[in-house]
Amino acid sequence: MLFNSFEFIFVFLPITFIVYFLLNKNKLVFFSKAWILLASLFFYGYWNIVYLPIIILSLLFNFYIGQLLSKEKISFLSKKQLLFLGITANIALLGYFKYADFFIDNYNLFFDSDVLNINILLPLAISFFTFQQIAYLVDSYKQETREQDIISYAVFVTFFPQLIAGPIVHHREMMPQFDSKKEKFIKHRNIILGLFIFSIGLFKKVVLADTFSIWANAGFDINQSLSFFEAWATSLSYTFQLYFDFSGYADMAIGSALLFNIKIPINFNSPYKAKNIQDFWRRWHMTLGRFLMDYIYIPLGGNRFGGFVTYRNILITFIIAGIWHGAGWTFIFWGVLHGVALILYKLWSITNIRFWGWASWFVTFNFINVSWVFFRAREWNDAIRIVRGMFSVDNVSIASSLEKNLSFLADFGVKFEGVFAYTSVKSDVYAWIVLGFVLVLLFKNSVEMTEKFKTNKIYLFLHMAIMYKAVTSINTVSEFLYFNF
Repeated sequence: MLFNSFEFIFVFLPITFIVYFLLNKNKLVFFSKAWILLASLFFYGYWNIVYLPIIILSLLFNFYIGQLLSKEKISFLSKKQLLFLGITANIALLGYFKYADFFIDNYNLFFDSDVLNINILLPLAISFFTFQQIAYLVDSYKQETREQDIISYAVFVTFFPQLIAGPIVHHREMMPQFDSKKEKFIKHRNIILGLFIFSIGLFKKVVLADTFSIWANAGFDINQSLSFFEAWATSLSYTFQLYFDFSGYADMAIGSALLFNIKIPINFNSPYKAKNIQDFWRRWHMTLGRFLMDYIYIPLGGNRFGGFVTYRNILITFIIAGIWHGAGWTFIFWGVLHGVALILYKLWSITNIRFWGWASWFVTFNFINVSWVFFRAREWNDAIRIVRGMFSVDNVSIASSLEKNLSFLADFGVKFEGVFAYTSVKSDVYAWIVLGFVLVLLFKNSVEMTEKFKTNKIYLFLHMAIMYKAVTSINTVSEFLYFNF
């Protein structure tokens, strides 16, 4: 089920909300939690019911391992061996469903063989609920969390606002909220604020992201030739599509969870305002960055053993980040790009030389924009085609009406075939790109807006206008980009 669907907004969410608080009002706390679990499993299984056994078996296995790790002593294995077993099992599950065909393709390429692909259907959210449960096992091993109730643990894993695309949450920051008696009653401010945040996220998705997707898809998937300006329009369109799509999901997750008095972690904090790559990763997909830091980078040694080991750990961490996002060399290369960029930033920081603020932002944003090309491209050749178009001066094409006054530019390879010489993309793409820059750079993000939220007529009008525009823009069902990861 999609957040940006009439079924979710007008049927699933209201029914789940009403039944949950009716059960709590009648002090049927166990049944209210069980209801959230059933609703979440329905939400997940609505896509394809064959996914359900996988997530159910996964959470049962991890709950059992977590129970053992929470004990002071176990007889048949050491705790470290049990933790290794649990993590290995989770990685094996993820590896089989997500990477088996990728390994087969590369095996065939390297050994010139013809092993048939398994063609496995990737279960939704497997990357997210796998990382979330690995974090739970590690926290249980460290005696930082404990869960005795299988229903509560299942709610922790499957809670529908954050199940499909995160954020990646810790048990200790979620379940105390479900167990708190004061959160069992309807809070009208949370309802108003939750709907406000949800409407912002819905607007980002159906009005902004889905509009940018038209131009991004045309450039990446349809047109085989792109002029200089078309290539930049394509890359910037995807850069804004990805941001508004994923941050829109995060807003809708925060908003829908808040209806149930549950506060889930913030996942975005204006990442395109970052002035260096380290700042970007403090702002983009923040819970993934936290996981990578706490469960990969630091266990590898972090920065405790000097320069070379630190840089090695950074690179390994970001290669894993790339692999986590997708089974393809373009994702791995994207991870390498960000790892190398962070290493270079740390080396540059040693010099104490500082750029002007706008120059730092310009370099950072354009690096991110170019790196997204490899993240988006289906094949390596597609990424190279886009990047070549962005940086080749011999494929500049401008309006034919300018040829009379600027004919001398032809000597430098400029063509007068129109700005959109190779695509059917409409000229308003540039207006939308300007709007994208204005929104991400000059406006407050949704979190900042909610910090000063007031229940007055101005916010009521703003909420109604945003929600009306968003709901009336739901013309087709479009999945969120991160559902593929």
